[in-house]
This record gives sequence, structure tokens and C-alpha cells, in this order.
Amino acid sequence: MALILYQRDDCHLCDQALAVLAQARLPEFESVFIDGDAALEARYGVRVPVLRGAAGQELEWPFDAVAVAAWLDAAG
Repeated sequence: MALILYQRDDCHLCDQALAVLAQARLPEFESVFIDGDAALEARYGVRVPVLRGAAGQELEWPFDAVAVAAWLDAAG
């Protein structure tokens, strides 16, 4: 499953999300910084961090390792 974590520079919530993803032992994911991208800022703005799966499903902050695992199981 291709995973993307949308985040911002200097975002303490994004730092917390990265720690949760490490705790959840998430498989590889891509980090995409929305700063400076008008389309991504319009879509994600203050919602970051957001984890997005290959099928377009999204997990919005706040989440913990248990929620990440459940989300991954549901996504297949």
C-alpha cells in the first residue's frame, strides 16, 4: 500500500504524528510537505497531519498507533 503523510514545516503535530507512525511500525510512506503548494494547502490547510492511502482513504490527526493499525486493516 502506498502511503503519504501530508505535513507542514515546523509543525509540532506533524512531529507527533511521525512518532506515532514509528510506534505503529508503519511500512514505508512518503512525506509530502504542503507548504508552498496552493492546491495542497487548499485541500489540507489546517488539517495536517493527514495520512492518505493508495485508494484515497484518509486518516486525520489526532491518531494513535492503535488507530493507525485499525485504519490499515480496514484499508486492506
